[in-house]
Amino acid sequence: MPDLSHHSVLLAEAVDSLAIEGERTNGVYLDGTFGRGGHSRLILERLGEKGRLIAFDKDLQAVAVAKGIEDTRFEIVHESFADLDAVLDSRGIEKIDGILLDLGISSPQVDDPDRGFSFRLDGPLDMRMDTTRGVSAAQWLASESEQKIAEVIREYGEERFAVQVAKAIVDGRKAAPIIGTRQLAGIVAKAVKTREKGKDPATRTFQAIRIYVNKELEDLEVGLEKAWKRLALNGRMAVISFHSLEDRIVKRFFADRATVRQPDRRLPIRAAELPQADMKHIGRKKPSAAEVAANPRARSAMLRVVERISFSGRGEA
Repeated sequence: MPDLSHHSVLLAEAVDSLAIEGERTNGVYLDGTFGRGGHSRLILERLGEKGRLIAFDKDLQAVAVAKGIEDTRFEIVHESFADLDAVLDSRGIEKIDGILLDLGISSPQVDDPDRGFSFRLDGPLDMRMDTTRGVSAAQWLASESEQKIAEVIREYGEERFAVQVAKAIVDGRKAAPIIGTRQLAGIVAKAVKTREKGKDPATRTFQAIRIYVNKELEDLEVGLEKAWKRLALNGRMAVISFHSLEDRIVKRFFADRATVRQPDRRLPIRAAELPQADMKHIGRKKPSAAEVAANPRARSAMLRVVERISFSGRGEA
């Protein structure tokens, strides 16, 4: 039986960065990716009696774990954080004081062969975070064109052998339906001619298909925009990313809103009228060597934190 426990990466650092102190302890906070609840539980420890925490997760197993938290200040929602507008509107909440996003997949998802996220153990090729919606990886591979499969593997997996992998998948499905994780990994291994040291040749392909099937990057872009518009003055947003595609989106989103284009200095504009950014960077942080040693999956994590400093609208993209 696999170990389905989960260690929240940058746990204290991420929750500390939300600055839940003073009057802010009675604010409204969102945990956009509950997982197994490490961040949520620590946020609840910091909240005051009137504080409120709403957590989101697409995974029914995570939702089941969350329902075990008996705290009137806490609520779990079986939705993507990209749907936070509808959730907040239905509860009469206009602004939030902080949001935490811990992106990617959790250890229980990776370590459970029945979920199909990993090629280390054989299992059904599913890969959906929400198994009640959408198509599985096996269903997608069975019907998608070779060109589209190559495009997904190249863009979401940054795999230089994407064309060869896609051709091998299409050729392989002619012989038999591709329904298992090890089956797919074997097909990919024959198509990837050179391997990165210490990395299975199927790693990038599995990452790409998972991201695509779950619309992870689309949800991230939508969720960041909605969360930013809901953030109260002095509210903070903390995002933990695990690969370059995620981090690139987060970094660009923050950079676009923390800087504004300045007008021509020759124009007669008073200092008070100069454009001002609505966001400021609080900082970024990577896991310590000790955390990586204890949890190797933390090695690629990056925490980025920003704060809303005004509502001028001139720092909006």
